[in-house]
Amino acid sequence: MALLESGEMYLENILVLSRELPCVRSIDVADRMGYSKPSVSRAVGILKSDGFIEVDNAGAITLTPSGRDLAERIYDRHNTLAKGLTLLGVDEKTALEDACRIEHYISETTFEAIKSHLEKMQ
Repeated sequence: MALLESGEMYLENILVLSRELPCVRSIDVADRMGYSKPSVSRAVGILKSDGFIEVDNAGAITLTPSGRDLAERIYDRHNTLAKGLTLLGVDEKTALEDACRIEHYISETTFEAIKSHLEKMQ
């Protein structure tokens, strides 16, 4: 199932938090994203019902295989696009912000062409 930009952002942030923390909880997601706890709770419920995450009885959030796959792809897009923008001379802060916007809308064909070009440049 395809997600909207907001759902992709939640998955990407859960992935990053899972690499930084031993256990990811809704409050961690809220703090990282600057969202209210009720907003995160609603998103977590949707991601759970769509099969992208699991939440145990203690409130620990884990990505399902499909959730992890999608989160990894979004995170790769983010990093690749930010790197490409900085190579073009865009300052890091702007590159990260713009990559965050672009990553959700760029086609797979265009992204793969950009990624391939960047790999050839290295």
